[in-house]
Amino acid sequence: MDKIPPQKRAKNMRAIRSKGMKPERIVRSITYRMGFRYRLHRSDLPGKPDLVFPARRKTIFVHGCFWHQHTAKTCKITRIPKSNLEYWIPKLERNNARDKKNRAALRKLGWDVLIVWECQLKNQGKVSVRIESFLEK
Repeated sequence: MDKIPPQKRAKNMRAIRSKGMKPERIVRSITYRMGFRYRLHRSDLPGKPDLVFPARRKTIFVHGCFWHQHTAKTCKITRIPKSNLEYWIPKLERNNARDKKNRAALRKLGWDVLIVWECQLKNQGKVSVRIESFLEK
């Protein structure tokens, strides 16, 4: 059972934004410092990638581990909520299915896709190497 009243829960959920969150800002900062320029959230591409590098035909998604259900054993952020499972499990499964569909659609259009997970940003040096390798190949 949810311990937070429905009105307060609704207010909390409305406050959650999908753009410009801290993990995304960190990735944007990393790529900018490396000299890569990008476009944000191109709505003409499947899934509206967080960062788009049009000349390179590459995209980066910055995924929150909870919302996109990161499955790595090392991730300590991903969890299944304890309450309202009949809502959350299908919701998170739909998110995952939508992500897979969007990645496949982008690849079919000739775009390369990189996923950066929120928990990976604890080691920004490692993420920087991954991003640089991805963008330069």
